Amino acid sequence: MNLKSSLLDNQKQNIRVSLDSEQASQLLSRHLISLLPSSVHRPIVIVCIGTDRSTGDSLGPLVGTKLSERNISPFHVYGTLEEPIHAVNLKDTLKQIYRFHQNPFVIGIDACLGKMKNIGTVSIGMGPVKPGAGVNKDLPPVGDIHMTGIVNVSGFMEFFVLQNTRLYLVMKMADLIAESIIQAGQLFPKEEKTPPLFYRLGKYKA
Repeated sequence: MNLKSSLLDNQKQNIRVSLDSEQASQLLSRHLISLLPSSVHRPIVIVCIGTDRSTGDSLGPLVGTKLSERNISPFHVYGTLEEPIHAVNLKDTLKQIYRFHQNPFVIGIDACLGKMKNIGTVSIGMGPVKPGAGVNKDLPPVGDIHMTGIVNVSGFMEFFVLQNTRLYLVMKMADLIAESIIQAGQLFPKEEKTPPLFYRLGKYKA
């Protein structure tokens, strides 16, 4: 879980889209495409961070699960409800990614806490997410670009706030993020003979 959306506000090419905005998924997908590398030979890896043991922090694995159920070639997905990526296995998973994929372009997806007025908005832009910052965990940043969803308010008892976030909101935001990625995948050039991969982490369990 990323602490505050404001940590990313100064990044260039950063936009926010409200869950209730008209054509929200189209806005996000178009911006996502504009940030992706032009070379179809560079693998695009989506790292969905979080755990289903915390309602607010389940945004990432919910997105990963929804993507794994659809054809999203040419993207490769890590992190689902079944095989979440969290504080315990994040470093090892990143090592796997960079060992398996040559020069990957990584999209980091995570839940975020922010201002009350921004709850229900999705941020997408340059730069990584910083998982664990909201609960004072020292974890490596993830991603060349980020997609984060503001699921609740920051500033006080963040761990408790995450535990008491509405599942309905998190599900709706996961639907929006997943749909925008699916739309981007349909428009993005595909490299031949590169099927999408959905990775099982095996021994790593939440």
